Amino acid sequence: MLTRRSALTLFAALPLVGLASRPAFAAKPDIYATDGVAINGYDPVAYFTMAKPVKGESTHVVSYMGADWQFATAENKSLFEGDPEKYAPKYGGYCAYAVSKGGTATTSPDAWTVYEDRLYLNFNTTVRGIWSEDIPGNIVKADANWPAVLSA
Repeated sequence: MLTRRSALTLFAALPLVGLASRPAFAAKPDIYATDGVAINGYDPVAYFTMAKPVKGESTHVVSYMGADWQFATAENKSLFEGDPEKYAPKYGGYCAYAVSKGGTATTSPDAWTVYEDRLYLNFNTTVRGIWSEDIPGNIVKADANWPAVLSA
């Protein structure tokens, strides 16, 4: 027999049944990678040592956080292996500005900034310009959103 209380409980639970039957979406990987290669195959150490984007070589590779990182030289590979946290871009190589806005986006090797000894990548140079208008403020926002944006 359906009482008034049990009917109200049933109706209140119906919206939850719909949520339980929705498919779960996989979270984005921790590192922005294409075909398993991090940051479009560019050498993250070169941004620090050469102050420019340099394409890595498949002969100098390190596996780190589920992706393969390529380096232009054996020396850069060795520097990365010694301190990957220092050289790997913040926010897994996703666009730092997108993360500050609560999302993720791919990055362009030419849209980069080293700020306070950390590498930040952006979607393109236009977005990098917007990011650069308030780097400290954008970092605070991005830090607050990271890594939750990977499951958004």
